[in-house]
Amino acid sequence: MGQTKSLRDKNLNRPKKKPAARRRREKVQRKRLIALGLPEDRVNKLDPSAVRKLLVRPARIKT
Repeated sequence: MGQTKSLRDKNLNRPKKKPAARRRREKVQRKRLIALGLPEDRVNKLDPSAVRKLLVRPARIKT
């Protein structure tokens, strides 16, 4: 039995990343930082990569 292209090339069948899911993830991560004690105005000024970097080691966050 031969293989179809869909079975051979998994990369073409992966689900696309959706912008709405990305915005939802970023919003949840920002709320998590606020819950850890970071001031909301400071969190709002951070870019998404900085937010992720801070969440890697939450114990080191200084308010």
